[in-house]
Amino acid sequence: MAKKATNGARGRKQDRARVAGGQDYEVRYEASKSGKSAATVKKAIKKVGNNRKRVEGRLGSAIKKSLGTTPSTKR
Repeated sequence: MAKKATNGARGRKQDRARVAGGQDYEVRYEASKSGKSAATVKKAIKKVGNNRKRVEGRLGSAIKKSLGTTPSTKR
């Protein structure tokens, strides 16, 4: 008898690594997490794709720009 294929953790892990721009609850979650608007999150998804790390990085860099802070190379 053959083993039954399962999605298991791999399927869930892949799903968590993405932000579904068409799902309002996911967009609201990212917006509340980053302190940005839902429209800003959707723009970030369009700009960098739906990879969660890239979207969060994009939203994080927007936070740094709004605060006027940039990483310093001088020590």
